[in-house]
Amino acid sequence: MAQSVWGYDSDNGPERWHENYPLAKGDKQSPIEINSKDVQHDPSLPSWHASYDPGAAKTILNNGRTCRVVFDDTFDRSVLRGGPLTDAYRLRQLHLHWGSSDHHGSEHVIDGVKYAAELHMVHWNPKHGNFAGALKQPDGVAVVGIFLKVGNTPKPEMKRILEEIENIKTKGKEAPFLHFDPSILFPKSRDYWTYHGSFTTPPCEECITWILLREPIEVSSDQMAKLRSLSKNDENEPVSPLVDNWRPPQPLKGRIVRASFK
Repeated sequence: MAQSVWGYDSDNGPERWHENYPLAKGDKQSPIEINSKDVQHDPSLPSWHASYDPGAAKTILNNGRTCRVVFDDTFDRSVLRGGPLTDAYRLRQLHLHWGSSDHHGSEHVIDGVKYAAELHMVHWNPKHGNFAGALKQPDGVAVVGIFLKVGNTPKPEMKRILEEIENIKTKGKEAPFLHFDPSILFPKSRDYWTYHGSFTTPPCEECITWILLREPIEVSSDQMAKLRSLSKNDENEPVSPLVDNWRPPQPLKGRIVRASFK
């Protein structure tokens, strides 16, 4: 397995990542399964707040592994603060993980429940100088995780991202994505679980404070089908659908998951 070609197939998938990325076998890996009975309610956990500048949105791209929206993070334009965080974190990108059917696709699992998809909003702590520096620090990155479930009353929030899918059908395609306020993607409830973990993609750096939102947002089956219409191959190659780009839950290894709610 060559260094640059990790993926989600049997020959280069999550079970083999550790061959090139030993951290993937670390003690603080993500995602995890959250079992309500083991979660500690922490009444001292404050609420979290995001103030996002819609003008910071730049591009949307298909990198062959996910669909990603990139934001300008050269200064504190769009920041996340509060909750378990002691600093303000800058929004850098958001991306999605999804399945080949509506019954799985999320990375985190809640009491045995898998959702159709999981959205990750990746923020970094500017006190570490730059994103690369933040990856080396335990408090370097904060990710807000939002579950997507399939329902009959899809929220319009995902529409804007999905409308652009036509323009980034194949790997390496990028399109302008301007004037977008990602806070419309938040569910009504601000309840969350939090724990210390890692990126769910190689090299799986253990630098993330996870803020996992309890309430999912709803999408339609058609919207999910649209995500699955992306290809993980270049445009001159045969279409190979980009699906099941999720990592299964990793061992908790003694970590405590705290909840902001009872």
